Amino acid sequence: MCGIVGAASRLDIVPVLIQGLQRLEYRGYDSCGVAIHQASLPGHGQGLHRARSTSRVSELMSQVSQDQIASATGIAHTRWATHGAPAVHNAHPHFSTGPGATTEAPARVALVHNGIIENHDTLRTELQAQGYVFQSQTDTEVIVHLIDSLYRGDLRLAVQACTARLHGAYAIAVIHRDEPHRLVGARAGSPLIVGISAGQRFLASDAMALAGVTDQIVYLEEGDLVDLSPDAHHIVDSRGQAVQRSVRTVQAHSGAADLGPYRHYMQKEIFEQPGAVADTLTGIEGFDTDLFGPKAQAVLTDIDRVLILACGTSYYAGCVAQYWLESLAQIPCRVEVASEYRYRDSVSHPKTLVVTISQSGETADTLAALRHAQSLGMPHSLTICNVSTSAMVRECELAYVTRAGVEIGVASTKAFSTQLAGLFLLTLTLMKLRGKLSPAQEAQYLRDLRHLPAAMQSVLALEPQLIAWSQEFAHKEHALFLGRGTHYPIALEGALKLKEISYIHAEAYAAGELKHGPLALVTSAMPVVTVAPNDALLEKLKSNMQEVRARGGVLYVLADADTRISAGEGIQVIRMPEHYGVLSPILHVLPLQLLAYHTACARGSDVDKPRNLAKSVTVE
Repeated sequence: MCGIVGAASRLDIVPVLIQGLQRLEYRGYDSCGVAIHQASLPGHGQGLHRARSTSRVSELMSQVSQDQIASATGIAHTRWATHGAPAVHNAHPHFSTGPGATTEAPARVALVHNGIIENHDTLRTELQAQGYVFQSQTDTEVIVHLIDSLYRGDLRLAVQACTARLHGAYAIAVIHRDEPHRLVGARAGSPLIVGISAGQRFLASDAMALAGVTDQIVYLEEGDLVDLSPDAHHIVDSRGQAVQRSVRTVQAHSGAADLGPYRHYMQKEIFEQPGAVADTLTGIEGFDTDLFGPKAQAVLTDIDRVLILACGTSYYAGCVAQYWLESLAQIPCRVEVASEYRYRDSVSHPKTLVVTISQSGETADTLAALRHAQSLGMPHSLTICNVSTSAMVRECELAYVTRAGVEIGVASTKAFSTQLAGLFLLTLTLMKLRGKLSPAQEAQYLRDLRHLPAAMQSVLALEPQLIAWSQEFAHKEHALFLGRGTHYPIALEGALKLKEISYIHAEAYAAGELKHGPLALVTSAMPVVTVAPNDALLEKLKSNMQEVRARGGVLYVLADADTRISAGEGIQVIRMPEHYGVLSPILHVLPLQLLAYHTACARGSDVDKPRNLAKSVTVE
């Protein structure tokens, strides 16, 4: 989940490295650091130099400025800790000073890494036997020492020999004391791109790190190694063969990093949702297979069931889609947590459409689950993804790219609502393909979708009432969320949002399961949030609510205007502006996002950077 940026240039590159880290900080913020080659600029000394901090990138910037660090070749890193606590000695970049050397000895190799090395214990024992002294608890340090042990005057060859021995996932960037104008990178399982500009070459975890610097981007493929100098880059594939990767013009939307009038990115992104959904639905005039690519007609005609693979918030979007697909399109659907699916025995069916859902398109568990499903003999795949250039889009037969824009807040909001929009389009497309969508129904669903952004805007206007709720929630340590049908996954998402950013323990249950255990937890000190749309399960839900009230619980109900649920002792009600039928989950998630956000603010949490979490989960 870490963020990497590196450069080989003819100019001072340090400001670009630091700016890149600021834009990648959403990927991890446990620590950060930069390493540069002093000899890459005349008059700035010799050898490798680094600065590291366990504070935010802004602190590192002050440190770099104070030390007057300047260089034309450098690497930088912002960390989400996997191996080793968030401490300076575990922060990247890591140095190797050679076997038997002390920490005071001049560094020979500097390296940054995103990923997890599974055989690090074996490699560590081997390198210690050679005299290498380890200064950290990270798996990364074995890579830098291994490269040093294999170096024979050519950094590319040393990195190539090193990666052949690594098991796990990695994106790395490496510089060497003896080669001041050279930067080598490699990737397997973790994303890495090359940026191209006149007299400059860059490495980064994603294009946003280079926004405003270059829009010429090369996406490295699995197993690629790249050798960069200021004026050139050379790529070899996993077999060591020279290859050409296409250069794409990518607009990285640097303006997305501006907060504008908002206090946090999460708040900004919550209020961007009507526009994001409108953009995602732009140009939709009907529910035809070409929405998902030129191969979609043949693929979607050939499938008779759906398997959805996703993690976290994306998994809950898949759970909503399961209800839609089975009730509307009448096609069997299974939803699996991606990190579990690949490690259990499952029954393959060749006519399955494997649907992956991911904001980044780089989620390691979801990519691995996709590849596992393909290896089992399920070739048909489709992704609902927010990044058109991601690995997920490249590896799936079909794709629907949502247009949420850059999402910086760790807690996903607009990505979720646009995923639901994309999944609903898939549902209606399969419904139409299977002869279950009449022209009148198609016209009505089109009207509903066109009105959806306006309906979302009306829901967001409920913010003042949710702020009032948040003041009460801020003093609680536990909360229960209830929903039924398509709104049960929405309750799950609401609970996830609350615990992610406010650190309040929250659970969600299908309301009918309340009496099978959770009711034992209900007291006046535990708020019970209930999602109450006016659907076929409303009366059942009302009975579940009475069960809570009878035990002294306090209900906080998000009710459609026509549900005839009234506020009273032990029950607070916020009325939704309208009922929106099968699209109601997209509306009901908005107040849950706002509740979580304002509760976190009231508790003084760092909303955009919640503890122990990061945005793009690119490690298992």
